[in-house]
Amino acid sequence: MSDSLLIIEDEPTLATELARHFTGKGWDVERAGNLKEAREAVLGRRLEPLVILADMSLPDGNALDLLEEARKQKLPGEWILLTGYGGVPDSVRALRLGAYDFLEKPCPLARLEIVVTGARRSALAQRRLDTQSRDSRRRYSPESYIGASATTEETRRMIARLAEVPFSALIIGGETGTGKGLVARILHHGGPRAEGPMIEVNCAALPRDLLESELFGHEAGAFTGAKGRHRGYLEQAHEGTLFLDEIVEMDLDLQTKLLTVLEDRSLRRLGGEKSIDVDVQIIAASNRNIEERVRAGDFRSDLYHRLSVFRLDLPPLRERLDDLEQLVPALVDEYNARSGRRVNDIPDTVYRQMRGYTWPGNVRELRNVIERAVLLAQDEVFPIEWLQLGHGVAAPPDAQPDAGPFVDGDRISIPLDGSMALDDMDRYIIKTALERSQHNVTAAARALGTTRETLRYRIQKYNLNAEREPDAAPADTGD
Repeated sequence: MSDSLLIIEDEPTLATELARHFTGKGWDVERAGNLKEAREAVLGRRLEPLVILADMSLPDGNALDLLEEARKQKLPGEWILLTGYGGVPDSVRALRLGAYDFLEKPCPLARLEIVVTGARRSALAQRRLDTQSRDSRRRYSPESYIGASATTEETRRMIARLAEVPFSALIIGGETGTGKGLVARILHHGGPRAEGPMIEVNCAALPRDLLESELFGHEAGAFTGAKGRHRGYLEQAHEGTLFLDEIVEMDLDLQTKLLTVLEDRSLRRLGGEKSIDVDVQIIAASNRNIEERVRAGDFRSDLYHRLSVFRLDLPPLRERLDDLEQLVPALVDEYNARSGRRVNDIPDTVYRQMRGYTWPGNVRELRNVIERAVLLAQDEVFPIEWLQLGHGVAAPPDAQPDAGPFVDGDRISIPLDGSMALDDMDRYIIKTALERSQHNVTAAARALGTTRETLRYRIQKYNLNAEREPDAAPADTGD
């Protein structure tokens, strides 16, 4: 399909010459001889040309008025304006309305072709962004929070209501795996900031110094290794949404800096002297009780109150088991599409076993179970033998059946028969390393070849601190 070009020109000779030239270059050219015809094409017929090449002064009005109407209706297309006697006010108005260029007549065809080619690239890029935005809005609608239980319907109504509100900050609570990231995307893509960027940050996954640089940005030379300017996540999320997952893991001094940015709506990059205005919607999430962290002095109360303009707590899967009849087929379809499988028969015994399980990993754990079963299915029937909920099957030769994973000297044996989800394997390895190091986090991290911050995050993720003996000494942090 040819790229479409609308030429708005009242001089027949020039209009014919332009149409002939660009038709020869492969454009699908439409013409309008006055403002009325142009308005009918742009606003009436919704022609949506890729590029509009318009004489600004027409017999029945100014093309800038039509450009302004098109912008108000958010119609796509790049505008190039031609004028024989344009002044500064017109050029300023044209650029303010988002015109691609403002050229004086007569304009050589060679130069005009270069400008039109540039406008085409810009228009195509904008169309791709618009398509991605529409796809995201469809993918992340409130209906993508799946389920028909009363609990889920109430949560979905709250999500839909919040998506309509231009809130400045919101906290999402809930256990690990309940879908906090999904809800954050629904609120962004379904809200008034959907056209802006969404930046997602896991505060527990980055060391303190790196998190500061990534959040606030830095200038060249701000610290060793800062060779160039870096726009931080807060800047990148300007006029959009910043999703701060596991925000309770942010250090207190960074919490102070974040609060200052939210209050002043401006920031300074590390090593910078200039204040930069930022307009950001903050969605914060945590699987831990933030109020308890505030009382313990580990989280700033003023930042908590600034973020909790609204609060949404997501229910665990064990409280919405009636949703399994909708969640399981949806996930099976997803993994069928990814793997080329054709599982479509889910026996009632599958649902009975699922209803009898507590799902400590919530929907994330359910996804792992469904993925494993679909990948290992031999036919169209969901393989119930691969559910294996809550226990492993691998064992040393002299162990009893169903002993699960085991430690043999300096080695850990993990079953690879599909009986353990990836998170279960990860949890077992970390739990074993902590026990062997007497819960010295630094030593355990060294043994596992990871960082202390990453190991801390996984300890909290799997709630391993809660399993220690009550009189055990606090785990060494290495600080």
